[in-house]
Amino acid sequence: MSTAVQQQQHHPLQLDTAYGACRHIARNAAKNFYYGFMALPRRKRDALSAVYAFMRHADDISDDSSVSVRERRYKLNEWLDAYHRVVNGEPTDDPVFMALCHAQQTFNIPTELLDKLVAGTAMDLIYTGPFEVGPEHPFTAYNTFAELYDYCYHVASVVGLVCIRIFGYREPFAEQLAEEVGVAFQLTNIIRDVKEDAAMGRIYIPKEDLDHFGLTVQDLVAGTDAARIRPLLEMQANRAREFYKSATKLLPLVDDDSEGALWTLVTIYHRLLDRIVERNYDVFNERVRLSTAEKSGILFRGFLRRLT
Repeated sequence: MSTAVQQQQHHPLQLDTAYGACRHIARNAAKNFYYGFMALPRRKRDALSAVYAFMRHADDISDDSSVSVRERRYKLNEWLDAYHRVVNGEPTDDPVFMALCHAQQTFNIPTELLDKLVAGTAMDLIYTGPFEVGPEHPFTAYNTFAELYDYCYHVASVVGLVCIRIFGYREPFAEQLAEEVGVAFQLTNIIRDVKEDAAMGRIYIPKEDLDHFGLTVQDLVAGTDAARIRPLLEMQANRAREFYKSATKLLPLVDDDSEGALWTLVTIYHRLLDRIVERNYDVFNERVRLSTAEKSGILFRGFLRRLT
Protein backbone atom coordinates (compact mmCIF):
# COMPACT_ATOMS: atom_id res chain seq x y z
CA MET A 1 0.00 0.00 0.00
CA SER A 2 1.04 3.63 -0.37
CA THR A 3 3.17 5.29 2.28
CA ALA A 4 0.97 8.38 2.12
CA VAL A 5 -1.41 9.03 4.98
CA GLN A 6 -4.75 10.52 3.98
CA GLN A 7 -5.10 14.00 5.44
CA GLN A 8 -7.63 13.99 8.26
CA GLN A 9 -8.98 16.94 10.18
CA HIS A 10 -9.47 16.59 13.90
CA HIS A 11 -10.54 19.15 16.44
CA PRO A 12 -7.50 20.28 18.48
CA LEU A 13 -9.18 19.02 21.66
CA GLN A 14 -9.59 15.57 20.08
CA LEU A 15 -5.92 15.45 19.20
CA ASP A 16 -4.89 16.68 22.65
CA THR A 17 -6.97 13.93 24.23
CA ALA A 18 -5.58 11.31 21.84
CA TYR A 19 -1.98 12.31 22.49
CA GLY A 20 -2.72 12.43 26.22
CA ALA A 21 -3.86 8.80 26.10
CA CYS A 22 -0.64 7.84 24.29
CA ARG A 23 1.51 9.72 26.81
CA HIS A 24 -0.24 7.84 29.60
CA ILE A 25 0.54 4.49 27.96
CA ALA A 26 4.17 5.43 27.36
CA ARG A 27 4.67 6.83 30.85
CA ASN A 28 3.34 3.66 32.48
CA ALA A 29 4.86 1.04 30.18
CA ALA A 30 8.10 2.45 28.70
CA LYS A 31 10.32 2.03 31.75
CA ASN A 32 13.55 3.07 30.01
CA PHE A 33 12.35 4.54 26.72
CA TYR A 34 10.18 7.24 28.28
CA TYR A 35 13.17 9.02 29.78
CA GLY A 36 14.34 9.80 26.25
CA PHE A 37 10.88 11.12 25.40
CA MET A 38 11.05 13.61 28.25
CA ALA A 39 14.11 15.34 26.81
CA LEU A 40 12.21 16.24 23.61
CA PRO A 41 10.10 19.29 22.72
CA ARG A 42 6.39 18.68 23.31
CA ARG A 43 5.34 17.93 19.72
CA LYS A 44 8.15 15.42 19.21
CA ARG A 45 7.48 13.84 22.60
CA ASP A 46 3.83 13.44 21.67
CA ALA A 47 4.71 11.84 18.33
CA LEU A 48 7.04 9.32 19.95
CA SER A 49 4.41 8.53 22.57
CA ALA A 50 1.95 7.73 19.78
CA VAL A 51 4.46 5.41 18.11
CA TYR A 52 5.18 3.71 21.42
CA ALA A 53 1.46 3.23 22.21
CA PHE A 54 1.04 1.59 18.79
CA MET A 55 4.01 -0.73 19.45
CA ARG A 56 2.76 -1.52 22.96
CA HIS A 57 -0.63 -2.65 21.70
CA ALA A 58 1.00 -4.93 19.11
CA ASP A 59 3.22 -6.43 21.83
CA ASP A 60 0.24 -6.93 24.15
CA ILE A 61 -1.60 -8.90 21.46
CA SER A 62 1.49 -11.00 20.75
CA ASP A 63 2.16 -11.70 24.45
CA ASP A 64 -1.41 -12.64 25.42
CA SER A 65 -0.84 -16.24 26.48
CA SER A 66 -4.52 -16.65 27.40
CA VAL A 67 -5.29 -17.27 23.72
CA SER A 68 -3.67 -19.51 21.12
CA VAL A 69 -0.86 -18.40 18.83
CA ARG A 70 -3.24 -18.78 15.87
CA GLU A 71 -5.76 -16.43 17.48
CA ARG A 72 -3.06 -13.92 18.37
CA ARG A 73 -1.91 -13.86 14.76
CA TYR A 74 -5.48 -13.30 13.65
CA LYS A 75 -5.98 -10.46 16.15
CA LEU A 76 -2.71 -8.82 15.12
CA ASN A 77 -3.64 -8.91 11.43
CA GLU A 78 -7.16 -7.68 12.15
CA TRP A 79 -5.84 -4.78 14.22
CA LEU A 80 -3.27 -3.80 11.57
CA ASP A 81 -5.95 -3.91 8.87
CA ALA A 82 -8.04 -1.54 11.00
CA TYR A 83 -5.10 0.85 11.17
CA HIS A 84 -4.58 0.69 7.39
CA ARG A 85 -8.21 1.71 6.92
CA VAL A 86 -7.61 4.75 9.12
CA VAL A 87 -4.44 5.61 7.19
CA ASN A 88 -6.57 5.51 4.03
CA GLY A 89 -9.04 8.01 5.44
CA GLU A 90 -11.59 6.02 7.43
CA PRO A 91 -12.76 7.94 10.53
CA THR A 92 -11.71 6.59 13.91
CA ASP A 93 -12.29 7.25 17.58
CA ASP A 94 -9.29 5.11 18.60
CA PRO A 95 -6.92 7.60 20.32
CA VAL A 96 -3.77 5.69 19.34
CA PHE A 97 -4.75 5.50 15.68
CA MET A 98 -5.79 9.14 15.70
CA ALA A 99 -2.57 10.38 17.29
CA LEU A 100 -0.33 8.13 15.20
CA CYS A 101 -1.90 9.22 11.90
CA HIS A 102 -1.36 12.85 12.91
CA ALA A 103 2.27 12.09 13.85
CA GLN A 104 2.79 10.32 10.51
CA GLN A 105 1.47 13.35 8.64
CA THR A 106 3.58 15.76 10.71
CA PHE A 107 6.88 13.88 10.49
CA ASN A 108 6.47 12.01 7.21
CA ILE A 109 6.66 8.52 8.74
CA PRO A 110 6.06 5.81 6.12
CA THR A 111 3.33 3.32 6.95
CA GLU A 112 5.66 0.59 5.73
CA LEU A 113 7.90 1.17 8.74
CA LEU A 114 4.98 0.68 11.11
CA ASP A 115 4.01 -2.48 9.21
CA LYS A 116 7.53 -3.79 9.79
CA LEU A 117 7.16 -3.14 13.52
CA VAL A 118 4.07 -5.32 13.62
CA ALA A 119 5.76 -7.94 11.45
CA GLY A 120 8.55 -8.04 14.04
CA THR A 121 6.03 -8.60 16.80
CA ALA A 122 4.53 -11.46 14.79
CA MET A 123 7.97 -13.10 14.59
CA ASP A 124 7.50 -14.08 18.23
CA LEU A 125 4.40 -16.10 17.37
CA ILE A 126 6.04 -19.38 16.51
CA TYR A 127 4.91 -23.00 16.28
CA THR A 128 7.22 -25.97 16.94
CA GLY A 129 5.63 -28.90 15.18
CA PRO A 130 2.29 -29.73 16.78
CA PHE A 131 3.07 -27.52 19.80
CA GLU A 132 3.06 -23.80 20.40
CA VAL A 133 6.23 -22.31 21.84
CA GLY A 134 5.93 -22.10 25.61
CA PRO A 135 7.57 -23.17 28.87
CA GLU A 136 7.06 -26.84 28.01
CA HIS A 137 8.42 -26.43 24.48
CA PRO A 138 11.27 -23.86 24.52
CA PHE A 139 12.69 -23.12 21.11
CA THR A 140 15.24 -20.89 19.40
CA ALA A 141 13.96 -19.65 16.07
CA TYR A 142 17.36 -18.32 14.96
CA ASN A 143 20.08 -20.61 13.69
CA THR A 144 22.57 -17.83 12.91
CA PHE A 145 23.34 -14.31 14.05
CA ALA A 146 22.30 -13.07 10.60
CA GLU A 147 18.80 -14.43 11.30
CA LEU A 148 18.78 -12.83 14.75
CA TYR A 149 19.91 -9.53 13.20
CA ASP A 150 16.84 -9.61 10.96
CA TYR A 151 14.64 -10.03 14.03
CA CYS A 152 16.44 -7.18 15.82
CA TYR A 153 15.97 -5.03 12.73
CA HIS A 154 12.21 -5.52 12.74
CA VAL A 155 11.59 -5.05 16.47
CA ALA A 156 14.22 -2.41 17.28
CA SER A 157 16.02 -0.94 14.27
CA VAL A 158 12.73 0.02 12.68
CA VAL A 159 11.92 1.87 15.90
CA GLY A 160 15.16 3.77 15.44
CA LEU A 161 14.27 4.60 11.83
CA VAL A 162 10.92 5.99 13.02
CA CYS A 163 12.57 7.90 15.86
CA ILE A 164 15.07 9.72 13.66
CA ARG A 165 12.25 10.89 11.41
CA ILE A 166 10.73 12.50 14.47
CA PHE A 167 14.10 13.75 15.73
CA GLY A 168 15.06 15.14 12.33
CA TYR A 169 18.40 14.23 10.71
CA ARG A 170 20.80 15.79 8.24
CA GLU A 171 22.51 12.96 6.34
CA PRO A 172 21.04 9.86 4.64
CA PHE A 173 23.61 7.54 6.28
CA ALA A 174 22.01 8.39 9.63
CA GLU A 175 19.50 5.68 8.75
CA GLN A 176 22.16 2.93 8.73
CA LEU A 177 23.53 4.24 12.02
CA ALA A 178 20.04 4.24 13.58
CA GLU A 179 19.57 0.66 12.40
CA GLU A 180 22.77 -0.42 14.14
CA VAL A 181 21.96 1.43 17.37
CA GLY A 182 18.60 -0.36 17.39
CA VAL A 183 20.38 -3.71 17.16
CA ALA A 184 22.58 -2.70 20.13
CA PHE A 185 19.47 -1.89 22.19
CA GLN A 186 17.79 -5.19 21.32
CA LEU A 187 20.86 -7.28 22.05
CA THR A 188 21.04 -5.58 25.45
CA ASN A 189 17.40 -6.51 26.06
CA ILE A 190 18.02 -10.09 24.95
CA ILE A 191 20.92 -10.52 27.39
CA ARG A 192 19.01 -8.92 30.28
CA ASP A 193 15.82 -10.90 29.66
CA VAL A 194 17.25 -14.38 29.03
CA LYS A 195 15.55 -15.78 32.13
CA GLU A 196 12.11 -14.21 31.49
CA ASP A 197 12.15 -15.05 27.78
CA ALA A 198 13.15 -18.65 28.45
CA ALA A 199 10.25 -18.97 30.90
CA MET A 200 7.94 -18.16 27.97
CA GLY A 201 9.74 -20.65 25.72
CA ARG A 202 11.46 -17.90 23.72
CA ILE A 203 15.20 -18.31 23.19
CA TYR A 204 16.73 -15.52 21.13
CA ILE A 205 20.35 -16.68 21.29
CA PRO A 206 21.28 -18.19 17.88
CA LYS A 207 21.71 -21.96 17.74
CA GLU A 208 25.19 -21.58 16.24
CA ASP A 209 26.28 -19.69 19.37
CA LEU A 210 24.77 -22.29 21.70
CA ASP A 211 26.57 -25.01 19.74
CA HIS A 212 29.84 -23.08 19.86
CA PHE A 213 29.81 -23.16 23.67
CA GLY A 214 28.35 -26.65 23.98
CA LEU A 215 25.08 -25.35 25.43
CA THR A 216 21.45 -26.25 24.80
CA VAL A 217 18.13 -24.46 25.00
CA GLN A 218 17.46 -26.38 28.21
CA ASP A 219 20.63 -24.93 29.78
CA LEU A 220 19.23 -21.43 29.31
CA VAL A 221 15.82 -22.44 30.62
CA ALA A 222 17.39 -23.92 33.76
CA GLY A 223 19.86 -21.04 34.19
CA THR A 224 21.70 -22.98 36.89
CA ASP A 225 25.16 -23.18 35.34
CA ALA A 226 26.16 -19.52 35.21
CA ALA A 227 29.85 -20.26 34.62
CA ARG A 228 29.09 -22.13 31.38
CA ILE A 229 26.51 -19.60 30.17
CA ARG A 230 28.65 -16.52 30.90
CA PRO A 231 30.88 -16.74 27.77
CA LEU A 232 27.77 -17.05 25.60
CA LEU A 233 26.29 -13.85 27.03
CA GLU A 234 29.66 -12.12 26.80
CA MET A 235 29.70 -12.86 23.06
CA GLN A 236 26.33 -11.11 22.66
CA ALA A 237 27.53 -8.18 24.80
CA ASN A 238 30.63 -7.73 22.65
CA ARG A 239 28.43 -7.61 19.56
CA ALA A 240 26.23 -5.00 21.21
CA ARG A 241 29.26 -2.86 22.10
CA GLU A 242 30.33 -2.80 18.45
CA PHE A 243 26.88 -1.61 17.39
CA TYR A 244 26.79 1.04 20.16
CA LYS A 245 29.76 2.71 18.43
CA SER A 246 27.32 3.88 15.75
CA ALA A 247 25.59 6.08 18.34
CA THR A 248 28.65 8.36 18.56
CA LYS A 249 28.39 8.99 14.82
CA LEU A 250 24.61 9.38 14.88
CA LEU A 251 24.34 11.95 17.68
CA PRO A 252 25.71 14.94 15.70
CA LEU A 253 23.44 14.11 12.75
CA VAL A 254 20.08 14.63 14.51
CA ASP A 255 18.43 18.01 15.09
CA ASP A 256 19.81 20.00 18.00
CA ASP A 257 16.53 19.88 19.94
CA SER A 258 16.57 16.05 19.78
CA GLU A 259 20.24 15.28 20.39
CA GLY A 260 19.74 15.24 24.17
CA ALA A 261 16.90 12.72 23.87
CA LEU A 262 18.95 10.35 21.73
CA TRP A 263 21.92 10.72 24.09
CA THR A 264 19.65 9.90 27.05
CA LEU A 265 18.34 6.73 25.39
CA VAL A 266 21.78 5.53 24.34
CA THR A 267 23.29 6.25 27.75
CA ILE A 268 20.55 4.40 29.65
CA TYR A 269 20.79 1.30 27.47
CA HIS A 270 24.60 1.33 27.37
CA ARG A 271 24.71 1.77 31.16
CA LEU A 272 22.35 -1.20 31.46
CA LEU A 273 24.78 -3.32 29.45
CA ASP A 274 27.64 -2.10 31.63
CA ARG A 275 25.66 -3.11 34.73
CA ILE A 276 25.18 -6.62 33.32
CA VAL A 277 28.94 -6.88 32.75
CA GLU A 278 29.65 -5.59 36.27
CA ARG A 279 27.48 -8.41 37.63
CA ASN A 280 29.52 -10.91 35.65
CA TYR A 281 26.53 -11.65 33.40
CA ASP A 282 24.39 -12.95 36.26
CA VAL A 283 20.96 -12.28 34.76
CA PHE A 284 19.32 -15.29 36.37
CA ASN A 285 19.23 -14.51 40.09
CA GLU A 286 18.03 -10.91 39.89
CA ARG A 287 16.75 -8.71 37.07
CA VAL A 288 19.37 -6.15 36.12
CA ARG A 289 18.04 -2.61 36.03
CA LEU A 290 18.96 1.01 36.61
CA SER A 291 17.34 2.82 39.51
CA THR A 292 14.93 5.70 38.95
CA ALA A 293 17.54 8.01 40.46
CA GLU A 294 20.18 6.83 37.97
CA LYS A 295 17.86 7.28 34.99
CA SER A 296 16.72 10.68 36.26
CA GLY A 297 20.34 11.77 36.54
CA ILE A 298 20.99 10.72 32.95
CA LEU A 299 17.85 12.56 31.84
CA PHE A 300 19.01 15.73 33.61
CA ARG A 301 22.31 15.58 31.71
CA GLY A 302 20.34 14.99 28.52
CA PHE A 303 18.35 18.17 29.18
CA LEU A 304 21.61 20.08 29.66
CA ARG A 305 22.84 18.85 26.28
CA ARG A 306 19.66 20.16 24.68
CA LEU A 307 20.17 23.57 26.29
CA THR A 308 23.83 24.00 25.38
